[in-house]
Amino acid sequence: MGISQAPPSIAEGLQFALEVEHVTKRFGDFTAVSDLSMRVPTGSIYGFLGPNGSGKTTTMRMIMSIFYPDEGQIRVLGAEDAAQVKDRLGYLPEEKGLYKKMKVREIVAYFGRLKGLSKEEAYGRATELLSKYGLGDWLDTRCEALSKGMGQKVQLLGTLVHDPDLVILDEPFSGLDPINMELMRDTILDLKKQGKTVLFSTHVMAQAEEICDSILLIYKGKAKLDGPLAKIRAGGHRAIRLEFEGDASFLRDDPQVDHVNMTPNSAEVFLKTEADPQDFLRSLLGKLRIRRFDMRDPSLHEIYVRTIGPEAAKEFGHV
Repeated sequence: MGISQAPPSIAEGLQFALEVEHVTKRFGDFTAVSDLSMRVPTGSIYGFLGPNGSGKTTTMRMIMSIFYPDEGQIRVLGAEDAAQVKDRLGYLPEEKGLYKKMKVREIVAYFGRLKGLSKEEAYGRATELLSKYGLGDWLDTRCEALSKGMGQKVQLLGTLVHDPDLVILDEPFSGLDPINMELMRDTILDLKKQGKTVLFSTHVMAQAEEICDSILLIYKGKAKLDGPLAKIRAGGHRAIRLEFEGDASFLRDDPQVDHVNMTPNSAEVFLKTEADPQDFLRSLLGKLRIRRFDMRDPSLHEIYVRTIGPEAAKEFGHV
């Protein structure tokens, strides 16, 4: 966050800030996470993706030693228990909330004190962060007077006030308006510029596609896809990005088309193996006014649907 005089990084020299090896977690007869493994490279943005109920939050709570795995091992910043490095971790849970009667600067500083900062240092960093992110005029305002978006911003800054090496965000974009979504995205990118490691969960593919270096897709507690995002996208079937004017509903029945993802004035088209893109383009002339036609790697949404299956994706509102 651009805070001066930060302590030396425990993550320095580590290839991986987080290692999860063959972890399983059960609650009675229900297996929430099954034989899950992942490695988060130090200094990267890692997206933990999957529909709600897939095991993301359970995994994050095991990483933070809120839960302990029934099987497997987790290493956080080289430690086998997050409690050993708790002052170097920042964790924003999905269930967000603030003490309503506390003042804004007071509560951010309070989170810093919990992570080992002195009172003077905590208040200094709280003032700096709140001013940097547009809350300088609200330092002495009670949290109960904040809008929902401002409250979420304050909680995020409380997560970052102690300058953590590893930041873990559970559904950080949930409930944010477009302006605060952009702020969240820019904050995550800024953390990477500082050499921090960010692990965040989401069920919205577009959010991960914009900023992630690597991803893991989990479904029903099991890892389905894992690796650098660029490599995963390059390994999929190439798509045609089509922007147009007119009624393109006929594309769904076009014999050259394997399948298509449609929006009102654009489409992501996947041709059958034997189809020629140039022939396909010629077939569109006279039917649509073409504004854009280019080949590209498939979207993360498309990879997601192909990985877990269209019926499963439809169940969670992704088709």
